[in-house]
Amino acid sequence: MISAKTKITGLLGYPVEHSLSPAMHNAGFRALGIDYCYLGFLVHPDSLPDAVKAIRALNLAGVNVTVPHKEKVIPLLDEVDKEARFIGAVNTVLNTGGILKGFNTDGRGFIKSLTKSNVVAKDKKVFIVGAGGASRAVAYYLCKDAASVHMFDIDRVKLENLVGDLNRINGNVYAEESLAVVSSSDIVLNATPLGLHDNDPMPLDINLLSDSQVVYDLIYSETPLQRFASELGCKVLNGLGMLFWQGVLAFELWTGKDAPVDVMWKALEEGRRGKV
Repeated sequence: MISAKTKITGLLGYPVEHSLSPAMHNAGFRALGIDYCYLGFLVHPDSLPDAVKAIRALNLAGVNVTVPHKEKVIPLLDEVDKEARFIGAVNTVLNTGGILKGFNTDGRGFIKSLTKSNVVAKDKKVFIVGAGGASRAVAYYLCKDAASVHMFDIDRVKLENLVGDLNRINGNVYAEESLAVVSSSDIVLNATPLGLHDNDPMPLDINLLSDSQVVYDLIYSETPLQRFASELGCKVLNGLGMLFWQGVLAFELWTGKDAPVDVMWKALEEGRRGKV
């Protein structure tokens, strides 16, 4: 039961109504019997500074941050951890006595989702289409283990900047001028929003795929790319696993407790099916 003692967490975004995070986190809080609550906060971009001040003023335990605020929230925080600073985006804020510290759990959530699906990136050739924030978060970790990471984006300036940043880590990241390298890659990753809408073009040339590849689409709803890769015989992963594990990491930051992953996963899946 919510009371005056309940610790509030939530999501800052615009929009937030579609989010599955409240179902997942609230199920976790209930399972542990801890007095926490997770809400969605619709925050217009112009209101972001006020929303961050409200975290302190209302003594929220912490929040998740989603589009379009992940980058713009950084200068409003007191501290930002090294990983989030490099990625240039924060998706989790922890409030400790009025000190707001930003983290990025997306990349670690992505890697955890690979591990749980028995996919190993070590010494593999990885191709990523898209050079936005999601791509930056996952590539930050992939380039540490993969034999090579090849990236493509129609925005060449953004692509070259990202590849330059990543090569400060391991020097094994390459900016591609075409999609041809898809055919020789072990893991193919879509980090663009293409596939969210029925009339979207494919994010890559599907004729370059083969059944020996892992295809990971960061979109967690079913997309044409996921359907085609599955029919071809590829091992196909979607973004639900990444969403889940980044949420688990945030949950543990806020509560200091091990997340009840089975309960939270069930709530996430039921939320996606519209049962909660």
